[in-house]
Parts: sequence; structure tokens; C-alpha cells
Amino acid sequence: QEQLVESGGGLVQAGGSLRLSCAASGRSFASYSMGWFRQAPGKEREFVAAVSRGGDISDYSDSVKGRFSIARDFAENTVLLQMNRLKPEDTAVYHCAAVRPPWGPIRDANQYDYWGQGTQVTVSS
Repeated sequence: QEQLVESGGGLVQAGGSLRLSCAASGRSFASYSMGWFRQAPGKEREFVAAVSRGGDISDYSDSVKGRFSIARDFAENTVLLQMNRLKPEDTAVYHCAAVRPPWGPIRDANQYDYWGQGTQVTVSS
């Protein structure tokens, strides 16, 4: 069982930055591919970014590519999402997720086994 806890959300002006963190409590962090997803009010959950089990391969949605960066910290059992040049349309609840197989990165939310509760990101114009 893997428990995931997100932090780092908040209110920021357009053009600003935030860094989200997802802490994993289990002992098998290195066995999981990790992803970030977001859901805005009235919209479906969407893929944001994902990173492979080894941290060597990452993938981003077109809407965040070049602005967001995902990374793993194996010493701290965390996965980070650095968000730069934020836009009002980035406003959403951001969730991290974990899946054991395969190596990843994985875009399909249905493949993920564990999810965090989410952290709110609000970008004002």
C-alpha cells in the first residue's frame, strides 16, 4: 500500500511559479512510475506530467510542456512538479499518482493504482 500526500499548492499571479511536492509513505517508492494529474471545476481530470520508475524518462501534456518540470527525489521519496509561467487556465486541483508496472512514464490515469488527495492551485489573472 502506498500513501501519497501532496503539498505546495496555493494562490499565485499569472506568470508566477509554484513547486508541488508529493510524498510517498511506503517502502517501494522506487518501484513506482509517478504522475501528476489535474482537475478543474466542471472539467474532466487531465494528464499533466509523468516520470518513469528510474526517473530517466519524463512526459508532459502539450499544455504544460516547456513550463512544467517533473523530477523524483529518491532520497526523500518524493516527486516534484515545478510549475513556471503559470496561467489562469492552470487553475485546478493537482493530484499525484503511482503505478507499479510498467517502467513508464504513463499518461493513462486508469492505469494508476494509488492517488493522493490533491492540492489546490489557483492562478489569478
